[in-house]
Amino acid sequence: MDEQLIGTVTHYFGKIGVCAIKLTNELAVGDKIHIKGNTTEFIQEVNSIQVEHEVTEKAGKDEEIGIKVNEKVHEGDEVYKVIE
Repeated sequence: MDEQLIGTVTHYFGKIGVCAIKLTNELAVGDKIHIKGNTTEFIQEVNSIQVEHEVTEKAGKDEEIGIKVNEKVHEGDEVYKVIE
């Protein structure tokens, strides 16, 4: 399983289970991501992406996005795209 670093978690909204990610590469709905940190490690599929509160199918480099996550994440966690 190959992975590519595509961003970093900048914020986590615990009540709604959403994290903000600053992208360094593009990400699309349907992609699998692997989030890793000191106490974080899980893989999930991206079901939706929001940019500036607008739903979009994909986002590119240098964009700040919001996605729903299955587990708690922390600021500074790294986000990898899983390449199968």
